[in-house]
Amino acid sequence: MRVLVVEDEVFLAEALQSGLRAEGMAVDLAHDGATALEHVSVNDYDVVVLDRDLPEVHGDDVCRQVVADRPECRVLMLTAAGGLSDKVDGLRLGSDDYLVKPFDFPELVARLHALRRRAAPALPPVLTFGDLRLDPSRRDARRADRPLRLTRKEFGVLEALLRADGAVLSAEHLLEKVWDAHADPFTNAVRITVSTLRRKLGDPPILHTATGVGYHLAAP
Repeated sequence: MRVLVVEDEVFLAEALQSGLRAEGMAVDLAHDGATALEHVSVNDYDVVVLDRDLPEVHGDDVCRQVVADRPECRVLMLTAAGGLSDKVDGLRLGSDDYLVKPFDFPELVARLHALRRRAAPALPPVLTFGDLRLDPSRRDARRADRPLRLTRKEFGVLEALLRADGAVLSAEHLLEKVWDAHADPFTNAVRITVSTLRRKLGDPPILHTATGVGYHLAAP
């Protein structure tokens, strides 16, 4: 899952980035509304975690722009403004969810996974392909009921391939969805991650390379 955290309190933003990365998410940061809009204009985010009281461009205006320009992207407002009227206004702006500070981190993680499942078409909470089963919210992956011990990037690549439902995903697409803005576009990280993931999935092979195009899952 690719997430943009928009928060002007630097310590909180970095803590959220660290915590969400530990949950296997690719996370970018923006500390003001203008930077947030720049990020959204060039990156394909699944969810934007958005504070309302932002410098340069107010969070409400950021929300309106994201809803207008990126309708497939979900917005979770994370703010200290917790009155009923604040929540109603935030949802009317087009945000998909609203969480008040202070908050419990596990609840934020659960809400992000719930928002990711609201993609069009709706995504199931557990992804399957043959004898392969992956539960993103529980960070659990199994093949033929055998637990798979995957790194965060291997888990992210496998999740992206499962969501593609057999379609071929390019290395560039996987780099966009599983890594973050600091990833080197010329890195061979995707190839290496796919190679180790293929080995961990075992036989019969289901992760295949479409030469010169990308990677996909296919039945043995």
